[in-house]
Amino acid sequence: MKLRFGKKAEDLEMSFLDHLEALRWHIIRSLAAVLVFAVIAFLNKHFIFDTVFLGPYHPDFWTYRQFCTLGKLMGSTDPCIKDMGFTLINTEMAGQFNQHLSMSLTVGVVLAFPYASWELWKFLRPALTGNEIKYSRGIIGASSLLFFIGILFGYFCITPVTIQFLGSYRISEAFENKITIGDYIDTITMTTLSIAITFELPMVVYFLSKAGILTPPIMREYRRHAIVFILILAAIITPTTDMLTMTLVALPFYLLYEASISVAYVVTRNRRRKQKKEEDEDSIS
Repeated sequence: MKLRFGKKAEDLEMSFLDHLEALRWHIIRSLAAVLVFAVIAFLNKHFIFDTVFLGPYHPDFWTYRQFCTLGKLMGSTDPCIKDMGFTLINTEMAGQFNQHLSMSLTVGVVLAFPYASWELWKFLRPALTGNEIKYSRGIIGASSLLFFIGILFGYFCITPVTIQFLGSYRISEAFENKITIGDYIDTITMTTLSIAITFELPMVVYFLSKAGILTPPIMREYRRHAIVFILILAAIITPTTDMLTMTLVALPFYLLYEASISVAYVVTRNRRRKQKKEEDEDSIS
């Protein structure tokens, strides 16, 4: 079976196996990029681990200092963190080495995200029209930007609050909190990456709007439901009863939802204009 695949379909025919071969090389190059960044991270162990991953473990972390300043301005008596309430331990012979490898791979995946997205775009590009190629370039840049904004927001805003609360939480003073480095790193990684993925909401809305599944009226109609969901999500992400912290977490997600409505509006408007133009051309012909 032959499949036509390309911007100039009349000049190019690719079989199904040819598509698989092309996809295989795009995947290989993406994995190579991940490996390169992972090796760089592995060789910079002290910066990646001591500065980045262990940052939220120190009471003088940037986020804690900002909350301290904000608490003092609001009249709180003792808003500053002096002790994290837990210690980090290693319980396996190869535990630290394995975490070093895992940590380096995670950093490699994060840093290679824009390149991997570009490789995916290169694979899909031959099947796109001129206008679609033009707009898709912007989508790759926007998705990468949103991803890294999500990484920063998750790392500096959500992760420190989560670690500080869960790490210092005690059901009894008889129990000490000694957290394995694997559990600590997994908490940072999963929390930060989950926020980064959530920040891709405008991109998801873009494609759903392109397909005609989502429209601005639908999203406006369910705005109240979205706000309730965002507040519940903020309460889950920030395991604390502090309303200020929950509000600071919920606000960016609400702004993302409003931005997604704008994205849906623009996409729907352009799609309707294109359909009207095609109908007019058909009526003339």
